[in-house]
Amino acid sequence: MLDRTVRPAFQKSNSFDLIRPETTVLKNGIPLIVVRGGDQDVAKIEFVFDAGKWDESNPGVSYFTAHLLQKGTASRSSYDISNETEHRGIHFEVSPGHDFTSVALFGLTKNIGEIFGLTREIITVPVFPQHELDQTRAIYTQSLKINLEKTSYLASLELRKKLFGSRHPYGRDASLDEVALIQRDWLLDFHRNRFGNFRIICSGKITDALLKSLISFFESVETNPTAQTNWPEIETSVSASHIAKESSVQSSLRLGRKAVSRLHRDYPALLLLNHIFGGYFGSRLMKNIREEKGLTYGINSSMAALMHASYITVGTDVNKENREVAMQEIKNEMLALCEHLIGPNELEIARNHFIGSLQSEITTPFAHADKIKNLTWFSLPADYYQQLIYRIDALTANDLQDTAHIYLNPETFTTVAVG
Repeated sequence: MLDRTVRPAFQKSNSFDLIRPETTVLKNGIPLIVVRGGDQDVAKIEFVFDAGKWDESNPGVSYFTAHLLQKGTASRSSYDISNETEHRGIHFEVSPGHDFTSVALFGLTKNIGEIFGLTREIITVPVFPQHELDQTRAIYTQSLKINLEKTSYLASLELRKKLFGSRHPYGRDASLDEVALIQRDWLLDFHRNRFGNFRIICSGKITDALLKSLISFFESVETNPTAQTNWPEIETSVSASHIAKESSVQSSLRLGRKAVSRLHRDYPALLLLNHIFGGYFGSRLMKNIREEKGLTYGINSSMAALMHASYITVGTDVNKENREVAMQEIKNEMLALCEHLIGPNELEIARNHFIGSLQSEITTPFAHADKIKNLTWFSLPADYYQQLIYRIDALTANDLQDTAHIYLNPETFTTVAVG
């Protein structure tokens, strides 16, 4: 009989077994990746375009183009599109980002193929009705006005401006004035230039019949290769700034610096070091600034690995009177990691938590597909995540201290406080 008063023995696993994808190329050159798995009769069909903020010439155009795709085609209104997808229980999700725009369909395997024709229209012949643009603009404008009153939004935006430059796609968000200028013709041009080529990722319970139907609908789509967009890297210097906001009772703090890409030799060590520093609930920043000092409800450090750049961000909100104290304590934790070796118990707990968290990210076929998408888009080897775990498991306290000297020197961080 199981004795529930005895804690089960800890079992460590370093495996990271991704579903092996099926890959092919359609007659028109469109890459197709299929990730079959799961017991439920559900599927996700995702279309990914090189049409992110990186590729826009006018701020906000990628966002509005993406969100207006399903607002009308040559033969269907937004009402028709919404009615058809809801009638079949299909969730239609559009996700514009810094580097890509994704259009995804979620639904029952038996139903999702019924809207392939509609989906083809949405991504190939959208018309961007003027009244839909005006309505979307009004909603976006109202949301932006609300965000501009939030110290957290202003601090994050200001930090990205400091790191990349205010005109760089990674450093800017469309302003109210820029949103007001967006024209329908800009969306048509952006769609024509950036949506003429895409990749398809299918995951879940993908039957042969569904796959055959998908191919028949999309192998005849006329494609146009998209040109590579290049932005010069802007040299920015380390700086410290404080934006006063008298109406706010709190200050939002952001610290950041540029980092390294997923393929850089220091990346695994930096991931684990960041985890210990501020990447999970048991991190040093949480223990010091939340638990011991009581200065905040939450604080974290994260790494953003984009297609053309990576950066580290530390973020928290504190009362105004605690702004300088909190900022100094964050820097003190950086210095401690540079000057002292991490203890074996702390290192092992953080290592196991990081590896376990990474492994828990692939519990569904959709999650497997997301990892495979990263491998494809960032040109990573097929065993990248498995090798990442092996490398993290082999890191020593000395390795992490060496990494801290390079990437956690507080003098290399730009700091922003708003409020």
